[in-house]
Amino acid sequence: MIFGFAVTVAVAATLVALWSFFQTARNRLPDNPLLIALGVVELLLVVQLVIGIVLLAGGARPGSLATYLAYLIGCLVVLPVGAAWALAERSRSSTAVLGIACLAIPVMVLRLNEVWSGATA
Repeated sequence: MIFGFAVTVAVAATLVALWSFFQTARNRLPDNPLLIALGVVELLLVVQLVIGIVLLAGGARPGSLATYLAYLIGCLVVLPVGAAWALAERSRSSTAVLGIACLAIPVMVLRLNEVWSGATA
């Protein structure tokens, strides 16, 4: 993995999470700018997926291929599931759900980089 890009993804997701929690504190529903920000983070995750596949195709191997692929693909699922939940139940708590989904991304990206570096446990 490209460490600098992973940091960018993690920081972007954290900023959107903070924005979500700020909106929750203001008793706001998920709005279009917040959903667009989620889309930008998801786009960064798609780019990360492409980078990961290119690195694998180039012959590089992580510590555990199955774990690496699970985190790589799992990262893509978290935000759409959180957004679907938030849009199905538009309330103050749905904005918090988006924040929590965004907080899961830096954790998963960190673990993705650990697995790439050779950590298997």
